[in-house]
Amino acid sequence: MSISTGIITVSDRASAGVYEDHGGPALKKAALEYGWVVIADAIVPDNILAIQSAIRSFSAQGCGLILTTGGTGMAERDVTPEAIRDIMRVELPGFGEVMRARSMALTPNAILSRCLAAVIEGSIVIALPGKPQGAVDCLSFVVGAIPHAVKLAREEPTSC
Repeated sequence: MSISTGIITVSDRASAGVYEDHGGPALKKAALEYGWVVIADAIVPDNILAIQSAIRSFSAQGCGLILTTGGTGMAERDVTPEAIRDIMRVELPGFGEVMRARSMALTPNAILSRCLAAVIEGSIVIALPGKPQGAVDCLSFVVGAIPHAVKLAREEPTSC
């Protein structure tokens, strides 16, 4: 299934040009390998309104899947989960549960992750770790559920 995808890197340093973004390109490579079409990408600071604005913009552009990388830790500036939860219709807790559980086999620090997935407007939004390999690994753990989730999120609600 070809999925229109947007990728958002959440990083104060990368958005200021102090640090080269590696997470976004790693996710783009993985998305293309899955046969998805990346139609939008952005780098935003660790700021709730900036994250929400990028998500809403990508959804309006037709992204059925929006991947974020960064801001899912426990540092004071890590606000990606809060940004998503403030505008989501529904959270999909199984995504975060699987990503953390499978990541525990790779690093004990995975327990600190706040990765999640949610439905925002007509898009599935998945918040992934900021480390490129962690983002790609976590995406691989949930990739099997993504096509069906995107299909369901895009469907218009039916009335009784």
